[in-house]
Amino acid sequence: MAVKKTQTAKKTTTRKRKPAAKKKQTESFIVKTQKTINDGRTRLLLAGLTFFLALIVFLAFISYLISWEGDQSQLDFSNPDVEVNNLAGKLGASLAHLFIYDWFGIASFSIVLILSVIGLHLFNIKFIPLGKTIKYSIIATIWLSVSLSFIFGAEYLVLGGAHGYYLSDLLVSFLGITGTAFLLFILLAAFILFTFENSYIWLINVFGGEDKKEVEAVKVAVNQQYEEDDQDEVNEGPLSLGTNINLDTNELIETVDRKHLLIHDNGKVENKEDLGFEVENTIKENENKNTSNNETKEGLVLDVEKNEDIQAEEFDEEPYDPTLELSNYKFPPIELLDDHRAVDSEVTKDELLQNKNKIVETLKHYKIEITKIKATIGPTITLYEIVPAPGVRISKIKNLEDDIALSLAALGIRIIAPMPGRGTIGIEVPNQNPEIVSMRSVISSLKFQESKYDLPVVLGKTISNESFVIDLAKMPHLLVAGATGQGKSVGLNAIIASLLYKKHPAEVKFIFVDPKKVELTLYEKIEKHFLAKLPESEDAIITDNAQVINTLNSMSKEMDSRYNLLKLASVRNIKEYNQKFINRKLNPMKGHRFLPYLVLVIDEFADLIMTAGKEVEMPIARLAQLARAIGMHLIVATQRPSTNIITGTIKANFPARIAFKVASMIDSRTILDTPGANQLIGRGDMLISEGSDITRLQCAFIDTPELDKITSYISQQQAYTSAYILPEPDSDEDSGVNDIDLSKKDDLFEDAARMVVLHQQGSTSLIQRKLSIGYNRAGRIIDQLEAAGIVGAFEGSKARQVLMPDEYALEQFLKTI
Repeated sequence: MAVKKTQTAKKTTTRKRKPAAKKKQTESFIVKTQKTINDGRTRLLLAGLTFFLALIVFLAFISYLISWEGDQSQLDFSNPDVEVNNLAGKLGASLAHLFIYDWFGIASFSIVLILSVIGLHLFNIKFIPLGKTIKYSIIATIWLSVSLSFIFGAEYLVLGGAHGYYLSDLLVSFLGITGTAFLLFILLAAFILFTFENSYIWLINVFGGEDKKEVEAVKVAVNQQYEEDDQDEVNEGPLSLGTNINLDTNELIETVDRKHLLIHDNGKVENKEDLGFEVENTIKENENKNTSNNETKEGLVLDVEKNEDIQAEEFDEEPYDPTLELSNYKFPPIELLDDHRAVDSEVTKDELLQNKNKIVETLKHYKIEITKIKATIGPTITLYEIVPAPGVRISKIKNLEDDIALSLAALGIRIIAPMPGRGTIGIEVPNQNPEIVSMRSVISSLKFQESKYDLPVVLGKTISNESFVIDLAKMPHLLVAGATGQGKSVGLNAIIASLLYKKHPAEVKFIFVDPKKVELTLYEKIEKHFLAKLPESEDAIITDNAQVINTLNSMSKEMDSRYNLLKLASVRNIKEYNQKFINRKLNPMKGHRFLPYLVLVIDEFADLIMTAGKEVEMPIARLAQLARAIGMHLIVATQRPSTNIITGTIKANFPARIAFKVASMIDSRTILDTPGANQLIGRGDMLISEGSDITRLQCAFIDTPELDKITSYISQQQAYTSAYILPEPDSDEDSGVNDIDLSKKDDLFEDAARMVVLHQQGSTSLIQRKLSIGYNRAGRIIDQLEAAGIVGAFEGSKARQVLMPDEYALEQFLKTI
């Protein structure tokens, strides 16, 4: 009996193992089949076949629409002598007749779209979700077929197909013509509302006002619906999503797209908590037991690939839109700008001939022959290009600058010898009636409107009457200098207005420094749109010098923070970083954010240098050296172009410079490293240097009322809750002075204190010199004296204030510490 029971148990065990072995073989076959399908060569072959089939169907449908009447009676495959006019042959004619005539009409072209998307997915090009495309294409095909048949009837059966005509006729018999039309319209509206999740929100904003509570409720409902749909789809695969998925782009919460960054090609999953989903227990158990290692690894790879396909189809989010929060923002219209051109500002032929004859006559007096002369009329000057006769020295013509000016009785004659790249000598002569270049004319120019620059700026017009457009992001900083009243402030306003007309508030922010307190006050209206400021600062326009130092330190802190973000994102500049963020490849929960461009505008740099000195110059030099890659650009203007204001450090970091009219050649060399600015005629006449090239422009004129209209137009629109907040600058308490331990004073502390009080002068150099010690030790002693309250805080180039009146008071104080 015992033997029989043992044999029976063995048989039972054997019977139980057979299904497991079969299941294992079946799973192995499925894994091999999936591996073959996912092989790159197989996918490439299938993609090619799919595209070929899509092309055949497309040609068949197009040909059928042209020759369907002739081919309709000849669809006989059994007769080899029958010929059809379809480009895809008998098979194409038969397919086209089936789909277009018998079924759905011209709506059957959706098959071409579905086949094309399938082919793209086989090529791993998944910017269009496959699942949604198939689902929506089927719904649209049926609706379009019925609608076309309802509108055109049986007379044009090829438009809606027999299937569409049958359904429309059935609906008309039940609902009537009016009821059927109303039903089709309701179905179309429902399709649009449920296909495009933002359509209902748009309808509320357009027809129902901007009810924020209702809009937010709609967004929550849409997100919940998508979460439920997404959960159902993903539960079919080996990876399960967490429930805290928010598809609202305003919240910037990490979505399922992050798994592209954390799932490697070998199937390993890292940082599963960050993904928002976890691996199922069956996979974990297989990994822990280390059973069937090869099959487990293959299964994991296949499961991850399957989940990635689900994500690409069902969770394919749109790119992040930085302008979404102010999606209704409207750029200022061109009508806000005025046309300042005068009627009598044109250059007459008599003026051209008169100037030409005087130039030729003056050169003949000095026995200089010319072979050719050409005039180019500009807004304020006319360029006369001459070709001298062979053997004439260029320096001889250049030395006649004053003589030509005398003969023409004109101010500001400028000779360019030779003209770069032209083989001529240029003589710039001011026009008798100079034209005012309106900001409206350059803003409306195609060159500016169609520019693809990151920070496009239109400054004015060249001698050839072309709008001069530059990219501030590539300059990357701009130095503006010139005498008082020659157009610097107008030039700054033209630069700012260019950016306001071209950039969204989410893309650029300004930091305005206005020591004169009157030049940039108009921009206070757009504080919540375009301005940046320190936290808890009342005024966005900085007028106090102490506040300027804090702002520059804050910008340095922002610069370091942005470089850390670029390092974490493995990119080199702000453009690559923002593109990566827009494509949702960076996690906002880890500190990543969209980085707007920051433009610092300083209206009077000389005043800051005179009052703060190195405390202003050093941060500006550091920003100019490093801030280009992270989208921080400086525009510095001054009316005092001297070497103690525009120092070598400043000039080295500002390769792009603008010079308005200055008083002397020395000032011109200080700004441009070359003469010429002293020969300008003023009132917006300027030279711009971009490296080695110098271009003469007439700066665009924009008046205060125009700026007022632009800022008022922007300020009346929806704005952010506050200005762009810069980081909190390091306070004085963070400098380390208060952390000094006076119990570990230097051995020469008391001697230094007595010497400082005796001389009533607190400086590091005095201690270094009198006590014959090094600079570092003297610096530590002066910090200890400041911490003890014997000397005051550092005041730039000034000596520290001595807080002890005499030696007796010092001795009494030393006893206490």
